[in-house]
Amino acid sequence: MQAAFYQQQGPASEVFTFGEQPTPQPGPGEVRVRLRASGVNPSDWKTRKGGGNRRLFAPLVIPHSDGAGDIDAVGDGEPASRIGERVWIWNGQWQRAFGTAAQYIALPSSQVVPMPATLGYAEGACLGIPALTAMQAVRLAQVGPGMRVLVAGGAGAVGHYAVQIAKARGATVFATVSSAAKAAHARAAGADHVIDYRREDVGARIKALNDDQGVDAVIEVDLCANAALYPAILKAHGTVVVYGISTNETRLPSLWLMQNSIAIRFFMIYDISQQDREAGLTELDALLRADWLQHTIGLRLPLAEAARAHELLEQGSVMGGVVLDID
Repeated sequence: MQAAFYQQQGPASEVFTFGEQPTPQPGPGEVRVRLRASGVNPSDWKTRKGGGNRRLFAPLVIPHSDGAGDIDAVGDGEPASRIGERVWIWNGQWQRAFGTAAQYIALPSSQVVPMPATLGYAEGACLGIPALTAMQAVRLAQVGPGMRVLVAGGAGAVGHYAVQIAKARGATVFATVSSAAKAAHARAAGADHVIDYRREDVGARIKALNDDQGVDAVIEVDLCANAALYPAILKAHGTVVVYGISTNETRLPSLWLMQNSIAIRFFMIYDISQQDREAGLTELDALLRADWLQHTIGLRLPLAEAARAHELLEQGSVMGGVVLDID
């Protein structure tokens, strides 16, 4: 099979190779997917680049955890009726050397989810990390009708889904962005109020828009950059759900957080409980089948251009999902 892979960490243009690799065979309890699209996420380029305790853990790595395609073979114990299913994939390369940047992948059947007929392969390749991260964040914040929720980075891949999922649950959604184009993107997702954090005082704007009160919950893209804002933007007994950080350590307004009984919850989408995973998949599937969610593809390239996709994502120049099309 054709695959994009690397055997050492470093700059994308220097370490990526595109060529032949053995086609995997499904083992017991597994299915094989003929991939049509591979989703690229920030964790993919960070792992390829190295640093932050991200070591090369195998002699050869086919990257990417997200993808979509068709089941073309099943292992022992799996029904042959699954052959031909259109599916999307989660955790394709979590604790594994061979991910979705290839024509085929073999995985445990539970990690291969049927897609609604209305969903394209490119859109399906954006669900595993971005949409499931947004879903878990909204669930941990216990977002419900009447709540006021701030989605930090509302135009990002995760934030864009978080805005939509919070709206689907009946919340009023505030979103922070860094440009006019990103403001339009967040509004298109359903954000009720959009704040440009580079030009506006976020806390003052939230209170002006919210009867001089803070929000009930924050879906946080970068705790390290935004923690100092919490006294200005959160109500007492509020919740912060953190799915992203930018440095190893963060200064917190600890006294205010304690005096106001603020809960801060961290999670990493690769490693959530089975119960949370099943609940998130069920809710996401219902939204997909109702055609509720918008899916924004910011860049599509052929699999052979995996290195360029990594470079552009690393530069932060793409708004929306980055997808490699696989012939």
